[in-house]
Amino acid sequence: MAAYLKRLVSSLAAYQVADVVSKFIAVLLLPVYTRYIPVAGYGVVELLANGVILISILVRFGMIESFLRFYYTDADQERRDALARRATGFLLVSTTIVSVVLAVLAAPLSKVVLGYRDPGIFRIAVLGLWAFTNLELAYALLRVDERLRAYATASLINVGLTIGASVALVVVLGQGARGLLLGNYGASTVVLLGLWWTMRDRLAPRRHSGVETHGVLLRFGLPTVPAEASVYALSIVDRYYIFHHGVTGPRLAGLYSIAVKLAGAVAFIVRAFQYAWPPLAYSVRNDAEASRLYGLVTTYYLLVSGLVVAGLALLGRWVLRLLAAPAYFDAYKALPWVALGWALYGLWVVFLVIAGRANVTTRNFPAAICGLAVNVMLLLVLVPAWGIAGAGVALCGAYVVMIAVMHFLTRRAFAASFEWLRLGQLAVVLGGMSAAGDLLLPTSGFVGLITRAAVLAAMPLALLAIGFTHSQEREQARVLLARARRGIAREPA
Repeated sequence: MAAYLKRLVSSLAAYQVADVVSKFIAVLLLPVYTRYIPVAGYGVVELLANGVILISILVRFGMIESFLRFYYTDADQERRDALARRATGFLLVSTTIVSVVLAVLAAPLSKVVLGYRDPGIFRIAVLGLWAFTNLELAYALLRVDERLRAYATASLINVGLTIGASVALVVVLGQGARGLLLGNYGASTVVLLGLWWTMRDRLAPRRHSGVETHGVLLRFGLPTVPAEASVYALSIVDRYYIFHHGVTGPRLAGLYSIAVKLAGAVAFIVRAFQYAWPPLAYSVRNDAEASRLYGLVTTYYLLVSGLVVAGLALLGRWVLRLLAAPAYFDAYKALPWVALGWALYGLWVVFLVIAGRANVTTRNFPAAICGLAVNVMLLLVLVPAWGIAGAGVALCGAYVVMIAVMHFLTRRAFAASFEWLRLGQLAVVLGGMSAAGDLLLPTSGFVGLITRAAVLAAMPLALLAIGFTHSQEREQARVLLARARRGIAREPA
């Protein structure tokens, strides 16, 4: 079990490097961007960016999911390469056809999405659809081979190009929201072409028998599409509803977008987990061993992500005052809820792997559609009353329902050994202390900052006090601490 956890941590580190750098630099640039892009402009960027991901899920037809699943069913490298070629060729054709159609219809479609015609920015989003979808599979090729250094290098190059291009377009050339999108998707296109070039020998067309046909891949992948699209629709239906909710809708959408961006502290954990977890989870052949691993990883994931959510809930006001222009300060109202939504999405990833392992991916859709329906209903009720905070609450409520339904539908197909007592302890301690601190402590000033930070620091101690950790975990922690001390003692003066 320790070996599996070590592999997961190593993978997470590689997948987090670029995201950490990206989020760190994005945070540093946030005071700049928020002064060059109006609040409504950020709403446009987020609406289109989330639309790109939603359409990407549809046009890839579950091919990436199928590739990840079937890659581990055969140890023959030539057949694995043939599978990579088949998946890459399929995505290249499907994304190109769809992108051409969308680019031709950019003017009327931009009117539907934005409420006004802007074919230029819509076509930038179409470029993003093509590049993002194909780049996801190119990254997947690196992940399945656990080429962590190559993945980190490509990701960091993408980050560097994105930041350089975005700053030049937004700040120097004054392109606003359009420049921010073009900088992002233009960089992704360059990196995609570079990865294809470096993998050209592996992806060059050649005949090979024995690899799964397109029909086999689609039969596995297609059932995952409605569910995944429904899940991601949760990330765009709130943005779309807020954007078109009255004359102040674009401004509210911009505030909500900043909350989403600052919740990136949770998002980068979730994305790294989403990339690292499926390859490891599928590689465990023994079901009993996998069951224990799934439960343990779920506990650790919620511990880490829960502490970050708690930090944003308690200190979000100060983060916004430090990093954003004054016009964006009200984004704090949605920040803790959006962060919690991201954490719950990571928990959904666990159940997606369970369904994939048990070959019951058709059960994803009923759970996802229940979550989407709940989200829409809660948006209609809560946004008029609570504004962007209501949208965040609706998102969290939808994920809770979706995860509960998914657990009900998959628990007999594959029973993961979830540690329910420890999960309950996390919910009570992290949730209870966050809520109490936010309600009872000052919301501004030095005293408020210090007292809230103290509550956050006390959370791990509270978990230790109620017996959250196992004796074996405490012993392993003592061994690691002793090794660290010996290493320090051996260092020359």
